Amino acid sequence: MSEVHTQSQIPSADPFVLFGEWFAAARESEPNDSNAMALATATADAAPSVRMVLLKGYGADIGTGGGFTFYTNAHSRKGGEIRANAQAALLFHWKSLRRQIRIEGPLTEVAPEVADAYFHSRSRDSQLGAVASDQSQPMQQRSTFLERYAEAKARFAGGEVERPVHWTGFTVTPHAFEFWLDRPGRLHDRRRFERIEGGWTDSLLYP
Repeated sequence: MSEVHTQSQIPSADPFVLFGEWFAAARESEPNDSNAMALATATADAAPSVRMVLLKGYGADIGTGGGFTFYTNAHSRKGGEIRANAQAALLFHWKSLRRQIRIEGPLTEVAPEVADAYFHSRSRDSQLGAVASDQSQPMQQRSTFLERYAEAKARFAGGEVERPVHWTGFTVTPHAFEFWLDRPGRLHDRRRFERIEGGWTDSLLYP
């Protein structure tokens, strides 16, 4: 018979600190993209969509209330949804650890100088690809994109690749976290944190 844990294995703590501990463990255990997260957005009339993106910065010192930052083409589908409805949900799922974290909150755009710094930290091919791509727009054939990539490569040869103004970053400022830990027999462990003035409140949830 499997062991039944009578006490929660998810501590009552600062959720940013707890996220950092779990994220550090994931970076040691996950074989690929431990910073991958599902990003859910919605249109102005609340039609949802979700896709995987990469976390590129996080911490309690980001913005005015801490945050989780990713980058994208603001002309993409998700970019349009963010502009129309600046709310999002994130999900980290680390299968090797049998853990997941949900995060919910409003979105704000990063400052241009922050977007510039991250854009120029990427590989040159990635920078040129961002210039060449009309992300999420219809494309008749792949060769069109590759031709645009070649044109961008020639245009910026020998110099710095200019960041497109619509290529930018967004930060989710959490108003809620939920930490989930797998347990045998589906007797899972869940703890939800919600922001209150001056800190966080938390409670256990039934699995």
